[in-house]
Amino acid sequence: MAKKRSGGGLTGTQQAAKFLGVSVLAGAVLAGIALPAAGALGLAAKGTVEGFDEIPSNLKTPPLSQRTTILDSEGGLIATVYSRDRKVVPIDKISPYMQKAIVAIEDGRFYEHGAIDLKGVLRAINRNAQSGGVAQGASTLTQQYVKNVFVEEAGDDPEKVAQATQQTIGRKVRELKFAIQVEEELGKKKILENYLNITFFGQQAYGIEAASQRYFSKPAADLDLGEAAMMAGLVQSPSRYDPINDIQEATKRRNTVLQRMADVKDISQAEADAAKAKPIKLKVKTPRNGCITAVDGAGFFCDYVRKTILNDPVFGKTSEERQKLWNLGGLTIRTTLDPRAQAAANEAAIAKINKDDPVAASVVQVQPKTGRILSMGQSRPYGLDQKQHQTTLNLAVGSKMGGTTYGFQVGSTFKPITAAAALEKGISPATSFNDPAQINIGENEYTRCDGKPSGYANWEVNNETKSEKGVYDMTSALGKSINTYFARLEQMAGLCETLTMAKNVGYERELGKPIKQSPSATLGSIESTPLDMASVYATFANRGIYCTPVAIESIKAANGDKLNVPQTKCTRAMTDRTADTVNQMLKGVVEDGTGTRAGLSDRDNAGKTGTTNDRKDAWFVGYTPNLSTAVWVGDDVGEKKSMYDITIGGEYYEKVCGGCLPGPIWKIAMTGALDAGQTPGFVPVSVPRAEKPKDPEKEGDEGPNKPRKPRDGKPGDTKPTDPIGGITLPPDLIGGADGRGNNRGGNR
Repeated sequence: MAKKRSGGGLTGTQQAAKFLGVSVLAGAVLAGIALPAAGALGLAAKGTVEGFDEIPSNLKTPPLSQRTTILDSEGGLIATVYSRDRKVVPIDKISPYMQKAIVAIEDGRFYEHGAIDLKGVLRAINRNAQSGGVAQGASTLTQQYVKNVFVEEAGDDPEKVAQATQQTIGRKVRELKFAIQVEEELGKKKILENYLNITFFGQQAYGIEAASQRYFSKPAADLDLGEAAMMAGLVQSPSRYDPINDIQEATKRRNTVLQRMADVKDISQAEADAAKAKPIKLKVKTPRNGCITAVDGAGFFCDYVRKTILNDPVFGKTSEERQKLWNLGGLTIRTTLDPRAQAAANEAAIAKINKDDPVAASVVQVQPKTGRILSMGQSRPYGLDQKQHQTTLNLAVGSKMGGTTYGFQVGSTFKPITAAAALEKGISPATSFNDPAQINIGENEYTRCDGKPSGYANWEVNNETKSEKGVYDMTSALGKSINTYFARLEQMAGLCETLTMAKNVGYERELGKPIKQSPSATLGSIESTPLDMASVYATFANRGIYCTPVAIESIKAANGDKLNVPQTKCTRAMTDRTADTVNQMLKGVVEDGTGTRAGLSDRDNAGKTGTTNDRKDAWFVGYTPNLSTAVWVGDDVGEKKSMYDITIGGEYYEKVCGGCLPGPIWKIAMTGALDAGQTPGFVPVSVPRAEKPKDPEKEGDEGPNKPRKPRDGKPGDTKPTDPIGGITLPPDLIGGADGRGNNRGGNR
């Protein structure tokens, strides 16, 4: 045990040893400055002093983490996000009082010495030897700057931060060597500028500009003497001298800085005394960080932008590179979000559904010719407070982009894809079938893309009601959403051809998994997302050209450089004639079909309803020539609920259908987003229709399942294979099927 004097202090021998130890340390530090890297106390072997002959570029222009600003397409602010709340400003944008205050309290001889203050080192040695400990440091402002650069580079990694701040001779020597080189290459003015931009001032504020805004709601250029002194006092201990938590301690520290400024003749004693007499008057500005602060319910779109940067190879070959770019920040991101469309989508999402309802709504809008995502609205607010029914799950997209893992069955909104595949194969819209409300077709009548049958079971297909039987052509079958018709049409068009069309129009993009090759796809059994469905229907609006959705228009880095951003890729998925024909047929859905409650009266518009198995998902996807909107309604939490006998938005529904809830939501979103002065129309085409059915008893040649001859006699109007008996598929394998394979709800 160490011996102490009776008075409790160290003995004379111990004091001498302590003094000697500190002196040796100081000598080693000073010697290390002049020694070559290989000879500095043998420390090179530990990797502590390599590279002394070259100053790292990050010390000249450190990559400081800053705020990223996300803007809408018109330049309006959506949100500000950051891992470090910082805005770098030049020295001429920093108050002269602030420059003098930080130098006075942190390094009064800053302009008189080089990187190392030899007088300060000797003074510290003497003070520390007398106190028997470390009573005074000797780091210059330049040395502090070098240390801060390494701490900044360590980010939030505790291990790297510990390495950057460890109290070892090796780190100190390394810090001193770099400080010398920084002084030589940058000069005092630039070092001071960098120091004030990198330093932590407490309350999540990094750099003087962010700190000035945080405490006084003003730019750093406008700080007065007292404010600057308070800010300079924070650097030594941001938590201890925090004026928000302890105004008395902050005032004492401010006064210490003011007196120091007077002592070094930066200000007069009278100025110091006058400033001391004034109370600190804060004007605190609460930092707004993250997508949770986004305007008009755009939090989900904001997060989609973040996910785009973290996932798209355009922003870096590896996930680590992309994450570093995002964390570094300082980006100005101009997005495709249209403020008018976003406000309309947000209004529509909450107009019919409350945030605490058992089901939720997602509204997504896409511009057909560009793929630009114009809006993302959701009935549940963006956030982490589940008690307030908030969520960060983006119902519009797949899991990779912050959304659902499995997506949602789309019901009868898939049927136009089947129609497009049939038209591409030369099958006439006049092709008709005279069917009962229920038919049976063998799965072996459908061929996968590898040439094999899709299965060998019996597929039982049912219409919504028993009254839905008789003769339908393509137009009327789309309008009334007849399941049996589209089961047969898919058989004629080909399962592989139908699924290839789905892929070409982006049906599987967001979920990133191949479409299951099942005949039930035509009835919407295969999952997709609202964003993909909006893009699918945008293809029809764009006369057969599919454009991949994009959310970012441009990005400018902190230094002003423009970064590459993902570009939409547009490819032809079908002929313009096919798309024009689908457009005309889907106009009938909103005019006198299942989507009449969604129809717009002032312009050409088209769309399709969809409801799935036991009404667990309900859709309306529709468009005008210049806007495509998808609306999904369903259970977003836990096991999906059937929407029977349910109250949503204060309104009771015996059974939810695509036309009775998603349809009106779609109408609100479209009406709010569209410009009344811009009403482009679809390209008009003549769509062949089937002849009116004749009385079988009089004609004697019409069986219940026989295709009817189209009026225009186009090729491809052949009779489908007669159904065969077999095993009924489990209802979960067929989109929109109830326990009897009815697909009831798959057509409303």
